[in-house]
Amino acid sequence: MIILVIVLAIIFISIKQIDEYERGVKFTFGKFSKVMNPGWNIVLPIFNSFKKVDIRVKAVDVPEQEAITKDNVSIKINAVLYYSIFDASKAILAVENFNYAVSQLAQTTMRNIVGTVSLDELLTDREKISAEICKIVDKATDPWGVKVQNVELKDIALPEEMKRVIAKVAEAEREKAAVITKAQGEVEASNNLAKAAATMSKVPGALHLRTLSTINDLSSDQSNTIIFALPIEVLSALEGIGNKKKK
Repeated sequence: MIILVIVLAIIFISIKQIDEYERGVKFTFGKFSKVMNPGWNIVLPIFNSFKKVDIRVKAVDVPEQEAITKDNVSIKINAVLYYSIFDASKAILAVENFNYAVSQLAQTTMRNIVGTVSLDELLTDREKISAEICKIVDKATDPWGVKVQNVELKDIALPEEMKRVIAKVAEAEREKAAVITKAQGEVEASNNLAKAAATMSKVPGALHLRTLSTINDLSSDQSNTIIFALPIEVLSALEGIGNKKKK
C-alpha cells in the first residue's frame, strides 16, 4: 500500500497542465525532448523539466528613440510591435529572452530606417516605413521562432524650431492658395462681364432694360439716393430750348 501511495503521489505531481494558448518545452536530463501540446502532460520530477510558452499575439511598446533623418533633422519616435511565437522550442533554445530581444531589435531597426528617409517621407509615408521595419524585424526573428505581424509608428516628436518652420510653411501655402483662388475668381468675373457687355452691345435697348432693372432694385430701399447721369447731348438740347424761350 505504501508503494502504491508513493506511485500515485508521483503520478499526481507529475501531471502538468498546458492551456490552449500555451505550449510546453520539455527537457529530459537537461536535453530538449519535445514540445508539449495543450492538455495534461506527464513531467517526471528529477528526470524532466519544462517551460511554458505563451503563443498568443503580444503587443510590445517600443520605447521612444532619438533618431536623425536623412536630411539631418533630430526627432523622437516610438512604436508598437505585434508578434507571436510559432515555434516554442526555438523561442526557448535560440534566444535567452525573446521578448526583450524583439524589443531591442525593433529599436535599432527603427533608428536605422529613420536614418534612410527624409522628414517629409517619414511624415507622409508612415505606413510604408512601418511595413519596412516589420519586414526587417520579422526576418531577423525567424530563427527565434517569432513571427512579427505588424509594426505601427505611434508618435513623431519634432524640435520646437522645426514645428515653427512647418507652421510657417503651412501658412504660406494657405495664403498662396487664397491668392490663386481670388485671382481665378477675378478672371471668371471679368470674362462674364465681357460676355455680358458684348451681348448688350449687340441687342438694341438691352442696356436701357438693364438700367431700369437696376433702378428698380435700388428703389426698393428708401434709404438709397439715386443720381442720374444724363448724356451731354441731352444737356445741350435742353440748353438750346432754354435759349429759344428767352428770345
